[in-house]
Amino acid sequence: MVVVMRPDAVPGEVDAVVDRVESAGGSAFVSRGVQRTIVGLVGDVVAFEGLNLRAMPGVGEVVRVSKAYKLVSRENHPDASIITVGERADVDLGPGTFVLIAGPCAVETREQTFEAAHMARAAGATMLRGGAYKPRTSPYAFQGLGLAGLEILAEARQLTGLPVVTEVVDPADVPRVADFADMLQIGTRNMQNFPLLQAVGAVRKPVMLKRGLSATYEEWLMAAEYIARRGNLDIVLCERGIRTFETATRNTLDVSAVPMMQALSHLPIVVDPSHSAGKRELVVPLARAAIAAGADAVMVDVHADPTAALCDGPQALYGAALDELAAACRDLPPMVGRRVLAAS
Repeated sequence: MVVVMRPDAVPGEVDAVVDRVESAGGSAFVSRGVQRTIVGLVGDVVAFEGLNLRAMPGVGEVVRVSKAYKLVSRENHPDASIITVGERADVDLGPGTFVLIAGPCAVETREQTFEAAHMARAAGATMLRGGAYKPRTSPYAFQGLGLAGLEILAEARQLTGLPVVTEVVDPADVPRVADFADMLQIGTRNMQNFPLLQAVGAVRKPVMLKRGLSATYEEWLMAAEYIARRGNLDIVLCERGIRTFETATRNTLDVSAVPMMQALSHLPIVVDPSHSAGKRELVVPLARAAIAAGADAVMVDVHADPTAALCDGPQALYGAALDELAAACRDLPPMVGRRVLAAS
């Protein structure tokens, strides 16, 4: 069961709901988003019904949710959520708009990052992606610049005006990364790193949650529930391909995840065709498919010199391929009823 507070509910009204639930022997978990606050209830549902929560000040509605992922379920919130990214409310991810997120897979140098950031903005991106921490399959592969990479990303944001999304891999690093980033990314290898999910749930920054390599839809949404239960409802899902029997591509892009997640959850969904395919020539066709399926955003890698990239060069866009992607992200979203957001 969840209690949906009215948009104008004040903190004292939320606290009163929590107190009433706890006085009946239940537990209450408050999750706050940009648009609204939800109180998730755990305990005896019959007892909760007798508390007359619907009549309390500030309460909009009380919903009985059958799904295990109560806070992120579409049952709880029939309308799709809009997640705002950036200190100046720069970017809205959600229904009715389309966003291009682009940048280097990894921050390698200041010059490389700045050049990629300018390429991304010129292609129509309204958010900048870049990895300062890079968990890799091989312990000998480039692992990122860490704090120095975060500082470079912050400089790139100043130069371009694009809000930054970057990955965090260690719960202890969450406060530091949150100081630099506008959105925190949970990578595919950490989708079920529950201490990390709880750590990002405790900060007031939007979170991009990538799907695990072999995760089912329910496992993915349950991971999102860990974040929401700690108080952060500003979550964006990211489909980045799953592991199947096929070896011709790096991963298999599950395009059906877009409409399925929109049916199961109110959270926005982003598609990452770069990490799905692992091949530059497949990125644009997969991005077109994602837009046609109704994705709220597409996220791609760009690099001025992919042959010299320290991370995922074969999938990075540049030149004519990046121009082709820019055209697709400009022309296709209006055909499916979406307005393309432009950088301010």
